[in-house]
Amino acid sequence: MQSSLDDATDPWGVKVERVEIKDVRLPVQLQRAMAAEAEAAREARAKVIAAEGEQRASRALKEAADVINESPAALQLRYLQTLNAISAENNSTIIFPLPIDVLTHMIQKKDAE
Repeated sequence: MQSSLDDATDPWGVKVERVEIKDVRLPVQLQRAMAAEAEAAREARAKVIAAEGEQRASRALKEAADVINESPAALQLRYLQTLNAISAENNSTIIFPLPIDVLTHMIQKKDAE
């Protein structure tokens, strides 16, 4: 901008030191291009944030699985907590599955008697 002003004013012996821009109008196409670029940048940032959240969630799930793996009863307790949470949220019937091993054990006791 300075060189353009100097080229235009030097032949007259005028030196421009300061310029104040009061109103700028951008062409509609340029406005659209700038808006599209800003939207693309926002979407890219949102994807990065979502990916970081997924990564943290997967780490937390892995740590939880490691804790549950250390104690077999922990999985059953977590299952019961989940059933309790479901029953508190909705007034509905919960089907409680029993492992076949439990039923087999009960049948064997009955046959032994």
